[in-house]
Amino acid sequence: MKTTYKFLFLLIGLSIVGCSDLEEEPVGLLAPEGFFQSPKDIQTAVNGVYGHMTHEDFWGRKMSLTLMLRSDMVDIGDPTTSTRRIEHNEFNVPTDNGMISGYWNRVYQIIAAANQAIAGAELVGAPDEQKNPITAQAYFVRAFAYFHLVRQFGDIPYLDAPVTDAEAAGSISKTSAAEVYANIIADLEFAKQWLPNTQSSRTIPAKSAAHSYLALVHLTLGDYQNAYNEAKGVIDNEGVYDLDLEADYQDLFDATKIDASKEPIFALDFNGFRDGDAGQDYQAALTGIRSDEQYGIGGGWSVAVPSLAVYNSWNDQDYRKAVSFDATGVFNGNVEPFTNFRDFNSRAVNRPHIAKYTRATGVTANNNGRASQHNHSMMRYAEVLLIAAEALNEVSPGSSEAEGYVNRVRARARNGGSFPADVSGLSQDDFRTLVLEDRKWELAFEFKRWYDIARRRLGSEVFSASGLEGEKPNFDPNQDYLFPLPADELARNSNLLPQNPGY
Repeated sequence: MKTTYKFLFLLIGLSIVGCSDLEEEPVGLLAPEGFFQSPKDIQTAVNGVYGHMTHEDFWGRKMSLTLMLRSDMVDIGDPTTSTRRIEHNEFNVPTDNGMISGYWNRVYQIIAAANQAIAGAELVGAPDEQKNPITAQAYFVRAFAYFHLVRQFGDIPYLDAPVTDAEAAGSISKTSAAEVYANIIADLEFAKQWLPNTQSSRTIPAKSAAHSYLALVHLTLGDYQNAYNEAKGVIDNEGVYDLDLEADYQDLFDATKIDASKEPIFALDFNGFRDGDAGQDYQAALTGIRSDEQYGIGGGWSVAVPSLAVYNSWNDQDYRKAVSFDATGVFNGNVEPFTNFRDFNSRAVNRPHIAKYTRATGVTANNNGRASQHNHSMMRYAEVLLIAAEALNEVSPGSSEAEGYVNRVRARARNGGSFPADVSGLSQDDFRTLVLEDRKWELAFEFKRWYDIARRRLGSEVFSASGLEGEKPNFDPNQDYLFPLPADELARNSNLLPQNPGY
């Protein structure tokens, strides 16, 4: 994919690197009334929104790593890593945790940039048919950003317009989670109405992205009928939306092949360059094996490493296991099993490591795979099939249709073998458990598992002594399904009190 950049003012000092198939066109510092003259200017503003999403504060490292460590599938490998990371892994998170404070402001910058594009579109004297398909991208991204925040924090400040009065903004109060969700759904409905069926790149939201996220939002809220309806709408329009499952699961994590795939529905595109922490992807570094030579990126940092139980409990016949893990490394030119990793670096850990982000980074502008060319799929078609299956099981148990969706995903995981087998004849409870397990393996290490644990309230089970990471004694179901609101934010604005329960 050809990626270029656009620059733009934003009222509250937001930056700007866009990620789309558009030509470079620097824009000076202008007031909104002078800048927004045509639909092309709305697109330029929207491109500025995407730049924040690939920053180290958001998906480059801080938010993505937080979500990964809070799951039951990823543990700390290097015990000398930053305390702020260990706090999430151990459910011992203070209100001044550096991961949260690191990305809270960045998410609101994404939202502010989207609000600026939406407000600017009102100044453009063009027909709705010309400007709304572009403005709908901003509505989608605003919903995407708030969807992350509301799942993590519950009641949050909700801003739907540019901030022009800093004093007033500093005294805003929280909006209830229910109202935030209602606004997210409204934004996604607008996006679904106006976005085109397809875009030139999966990093630009199309109608399928809004459609799919509506399904996931409704699933998160336990509105299973609407979750099924939305997911079924995507499936029924598979051809119209140009969607399909990628034939080879490995290709989903190959930076040199993913651009051609029909499976990603919405993705964040890292470009293999370094500009400070803007656009720099740390996943290969965080998950790679220390001192490993096999991919020519200088090894990784062994920070986010699955527990051994994750590896051992995953059936060897499942092709996704081979794609997801590195159980060997290369040191001094020799292939070594994971049981020897610490022999070559004292900060390594003798466990299989995540391979999804190290095996095929494409061009990378920094050691350890930082600044990769990965497209990180925020939503892919396999997840839509699993959403449809889970939701349909809740409204119509025993459905062969729901079984068919799971079996379609499982067929690829067999990779010509016999496991995992097709499913049929399960009770509602057993099918529910099976779909959540299939999500765990299909979407392993893709930053989804924590949200599944939280929405299904699985914490007391998965963080018990029988869980994949062993007992997490600090996990408190009355507290830990929500993160603490950042202490510095509460210090600036007492109207955001009270703090979330338990913190």
